[in-house]
Amino acid sequence: MKTITNPVLPGYHPDPSIVRVGEDYYIAVSTFEWFPGVQIYHSKDLINWELTGYPLTRESQLNMLGNVNSGGVWAPCLSYADGVFYLIYTDVKSRQGAFKDTHNFLVTAQNIEGPWSEPIYLNSSGFDPSLFHDDDGKKWLVNMIWDHRKGTNSFAGIALQEYSPTEQKLIGPIKNIFRGTELGLTEAPHLYKRNGYYYLLTAEGGTWYTHAATVARSKSIDGPYEVDPTNPILTSDKSQENQLQKAGHGCFVETQDGEWYIAHLCGRPVMDDKCILGRETAIQKCYWTDDDWIRVVNGPHPSTTVEAPNLPEFEVEKLPDYDDFNDNKLLKYWNALRRTFDGEWFNLTDRPSYLRLFGEESVSSFHRQSMLMRRLEHFDVEVETKIDFHPDHFQQMAGLMIYYDTNDHVYLRVTEHEEHGKCLGIIETKYGEYDELLDKDVALPENREIYLKAEIHHHLLQFFYATEEGNWQTIGEQIDIGHLSDDDAEYIRFTGTFVGVAAQDLSGQRKHADFDYFHYKRLLMEG
Repeated sequence: MKTITNPVLPGYHPDPSIVRVGEDYYIAVSTFEWFPGVQIYHSKDLINWELTGYPLTRESQLNMLGNVNSGGVWAPCLSYADGVFYLIYTDVKSRQGAFKDTHNFLVTAQNIEGPWSEPIYLNSSGFDPSLFHDDDGKKWLVNMIWDHRKGTNSFAGIALQEYSPTEQKLIGPIKNIFRGTELGLTEAPHLYKRNGYYYLLTAEGGTWYTHAATVARSKSIDGPYEVDPTNPILTSDKSQENQLQKAGHGCFVETQDGEWYIAHLCGRPVMDDKCILGRETAIQKCYWTDDDWIRVVNGPHPSTTVEAPNLPEFEVEKLPDYDDFNDNKLLKYWNALRRTFDGEWFNLTDRPSYLRLFGEESVSSFHRQSMLMRRLEHFDVEVETKIDFHPDHFQQMAGLMIYYDTNDHVYLRVTEHEEHGKCLGIIETKYGEYDELLDKDVALPENREIYLKAEIHHHLLQFFYATEEGNWQTIGEQIDIGHLSDDDAEYIRFTGTFVGVAAQDLSGQRKHADFDYFHYKRLLMEG
């Protein structure tokens, strides 16, 4: 028996939307404030997945400068009809307090790899929009409704409205078709049709340890919807520490052989309920009952090992974890904060075989940071780089970054000190509070490239440096990075830990730093 091992997309890959086109399966996941927008993965067997690319690559499609932490792209929905891929997404501009500014857009493409169109604005009434293609040719948008008023249910139900492809806009009346179950926090709607029923899949219970997926059905698309009497169909067992947690926010897919699966988000805590890797994507097998309700095999709790469909093995060409920056374009796993790869703040050409980052705004900026990062996808890793950097002032710094958001990150950075010259130290921002973890930064030779390394074991981080290759020395004490998680903040957030390189020049002179390579190495401790 072939098996799916969960999570199929480890590390920060939340809110999966899965679709099958012939023999090809695609999953789109949220990217929030990270650019490019929306990651799309491809498979033919539901076991092995490869990163196909990103549809939102231009500022005209996604302008996130100034977006708040965990704003940006929420819960994309990928669908296919009439020979066209449709991608619906939300760009969240504000999300704290009573109000949420959630603007919903649609882009299309005839090929999954693009080119993708300019965005069509849809509405702003709530987040998690999804497009349903009915068998009569009509298309319907559903999204949750956000209610800002005091004393009301903020998750006010699921809005339904028709979308006109010819007019490229929503048309006709808006109807609230489902107000949720007693689990509350009803969001992430997806519509399906089978045996004369419309099925509405939603996420409920909040995107933490009470998360769940629920189902309701109706003979009419606009309701009324009958709730599955055994809901939720998927949720985690908090008492089982080794089980996938936070299971919910899912999307169904039917295989070419008539089997059904659900892709859903999940989390794996490393200590004290903290999920350092963020929310991940898993897949469960489903089946239909005689009375036309869908169930998760061995559910409602998720499984780490799942029976896979009997499909030919899909061979994936893995991206190299050692990037020597010898090519003239970035590998697909690199991401930037809120800004496009426009070439003005980094390049691979000024110094061949090096990545050049021009220092810009501080690590607390919501606008123009010079930071290239990739997802932390394993609990035990080593990341390493070599930097050539010659700062003139303490406002100039560059180095190795371990990052969650502007409020929580740890930074091994090279800078300049008036008395000590070029030096190396550790900055930690924890819950928004800045700190320097060394009593005195380590002096560095002026005209030599420096090796920087971080070793991460679950929630513990140790930094190293070397002035000669292989001659590693520890710097600072072991650091608890439990605060680099969704679960250890004053307000709920939704991304995950990233590792990579960064440069700042708070003087505005745009002092550059050159990086010779970046190596992400999974260690064997996980087994």
